[in-house]
Amino acid sequence: MKALDGFSLTQNALKVLEKRYLKKNEEGKIVETPEELFRRIARAIAAADLKYGKPSDDVKRLEAELYSMLTSMEFLPNSPTLMNAGRRLGQLSACFVLPVEDSMESIFDAVKSAAIIHKSGGGTGFSFSRLRPNGDVVGSTKGISSGPISFMTVFDTATEAVKQGGTRRGANMGLLRVDHPDILNFITCKDENTKLNNFNISVGLTEEFMKALEEDREFALINPRTKQVARKLRARDVFVLIVNHAWKNGEPGIVFLDRLNGSNPTPQLGGIESTNPCGEQPLLPFESCNLGSINLSKMVRKEERTVDWERLKATVWKAVHFLDNVIEVNKYPLSQIEEMTKSNRKIGLGVMGWADMLIQMGVPYNSGEAVRLAEEVMGFIQREGKDASSVLAEERGVFHNYKGSIYDGKLRVRNATVTTIAPTGTLSIIAGCSSGIEPLFAVSYVRTVMEGTKLIEVNPYFEEVAKEKGFWSRQLMERIAEKGTLHGFDEIPEEIKRTFVTAHDITPRDHIEMQAAFQKYVDNAVSKTVNFPHQASPKDVEDVYLLAYKLGCKGVTVYRDGSREEQVLSTGKTKETAQPVAHGQSSTSTPPAKIVPKKRPEVIKGTTRFMKTGCGNLYVTINEDEKGHLFELFTSMGKAGGCAASQAEAIGRLVSLAFRSDIDPLEVMKQLKGISCHQPAWCNGGKILSCSDAIAKAIEKYHAKSDKGNGNGHKEGHQEIMMMGACPECGGAVEHEGGCAVCHNCGFTKCG
Repeated sequence: MKALDGFSLTQNALKVLEKRYLKKNEEGKIVETPEELFRRIARAIAAADLKYGKPSDDVKRLEAELYSMLTSMEFLPNSPTLMNAGRRLGQLSACFVLPVEDSMESIFDAVKSAAIIHKSGGGTGFSFSRLRPNGDVVGSTKGISSGPISFMTVFDTATEAVKQGGTRRGANMGLLRVDHPDILNFITCKDENTKLNNFNISVGLTEEFMKALEEDREFALINPRTKQVARKLRARDVFVLIVNHAWKNGEPGIVFLDRLNGSNPTPQLGGIESTNPCGEQPLLPFESCNLGSINLSKMVRKEERTVDWERLKATVWKAVHFLDNVIEVNKYPLSQIEEMTKSNRKIGLGVMGWADMLIQMGVPYNSGEAVRLAEEVMGFIQREGKDASSVLAEERGVFHNYKGSIYDGKLRVRNATVTTIAPTGTLSIIAGCSSGIEPLFAVSYVRTVMEGTKLIEVNPYFEEVAKEKGFWSRQLMERIAEKGTLHGFDEIPEEIKRTFVTAHDITPRDHIEMQAAFQKYVDNAVSKTVNFPHQASPKDVEDVYLLAYKLGCKGVTVYRDGSREEQVLSTGKTKETAQPVAHGQSSTSTPPAKIVPKKRPEVIKGTTRFMKTGCGNLYVTINEDEKGHLFELFTSMGKAGGCAASQAEAIGRLVSLAFRSDIDPLEVMKQLKGISCHQPAWCNGGKILSCSDAIAKAIEKYHAKSDKGNGNGHKEGHQEIMMMGACPECGGAVEHEGGCAVCHNCGFTKCG
């Protein structure tokens, strides 16, 4: 921990702030301290009170209170507010939903609007349910529609282009109603991990569909253009397809669409069709929402092992005031968004550090006591949040669309919604607490720092109790880091094992029960990942989906460990892959013969590609044999000699050996792609993370150009592939939460 002007930050927090949040000049040099960042935010947000006639002395006092709340890490706002409050850009909202109507003009207006939003640091959600299906008639031209999925690729490509220059990665949510005629293609549209990488996708399940599923009957697919029944499908068949694909790679998620609209605070304005990228914020078209999270790890009376209700209440009231002020000082990317946001004034106050609160109180995450405490804590935040919003309404007026809302004549409030549980990836790193309402990712894990140095990171609460109980040792921490969990360590007391559970120590049912407990007292929705072990079956996923529906959740995101082929285990040693054994064959049969690399012919052809790296200019020559199969790879560095040149040559020799041994070039590429060094570079608009990454991308481009490689005609686009489980920027551990992958080593996040 490093003390800064009365508050302290972990080294990880400092690293994240420096990389993603602190102000930089045109040369990329940091020109702001963490203290100055928090003062900038507090000053900008407090200034909104001047619009309501508050004297300057009161505004100064508020600024001091907000600064104290931020630097004590009791509360942090969403990333765009941290980045942009008090700066020229001034775009402070995290999430937006844009309309996509069934016309070329509307579609490309939405693409343009999304690009503007992504440039400003926001994420976007879309419903593609209004688009006519693939093969339908286009009236103006008498042509044939290509359907929603083809247009999603346009949005994806635009996001890819915009995010290259951004400080926060663009992300999208694509939602399609289950009764759209193209629903089967939508469910399978992310079968290849290289497709729609900037999208999370969710199927909007209707009550009619769930009823048809329960009764095991067919349901109708409706053409959105004609409103006529296109055909009928058996609900069970569609549900099984959704389940199997979610089991396979976590996509698609599901959203209970009618349930979202059941708590729509302004039904007079229309129905909710989509959510933000992580699914926790249902929004009307052109709405945006400002999110923030209370750090529950700070809300515990440690000696008494009880919740500090007074401190929690004070923080809720200040946080609601903060978020309502954000709406005033925000600089909106589009005039329609400003109008809708100020008319409904939705805010989303959530929590982080939930697992830390439970640990400090000695309550196991996977217990009935934890579920009851979740309801008590979130119920308290909801009530106090509504009271704070009501007081603001008396001072400033109710939100503009109050008449006809669910509050009309019942409760005067300033904000149409008050609470949301969002993923808190980088925020929880800055605050030094557990993420959102998730359990611990690992009790101890390996963190990779500069030059490949490995450091053992230990949960601070566990380290404290281990030393107090007398079983702490460096060797034990290293062993736990290998495994990531406390199971199997006899020297650790059972009570400690029950308290320090991780995401994979608890059952999927435990995940859903916790999500449902928080959802009871949340206006919007809850972002949470239900983690499954690798050996989980599709039936396990199905059971979780049905349980989530039964318990009142508004949506579900699942992730089965290792279910994306690029995943590298981030805790423990790499598991041996169990190979299927043919019927009647012994598993101890004679091992296969050794592979002998093919000999080099006298004449060979190929191309040389220039790649710019942080170590200098790299020239990658790729040759193929007479059959068009990739055969060998050579490298040459622009800077003569040196370690980088020798390593690049060594990689080239090993790659050549793999090619000559008939190993698929795409498999070689996947092993090298995403490896990072301390000095990345930009090449042709793309980021080159290292010499290894450059060689991988040279192979990828050659392969895509020729559309052939060792006989397999597969083609991959030139996109960054997220290695699920290992961070592509630093190689650190990646945690899955709410549809996002978050590196707690460097702060890298990727949604979609």
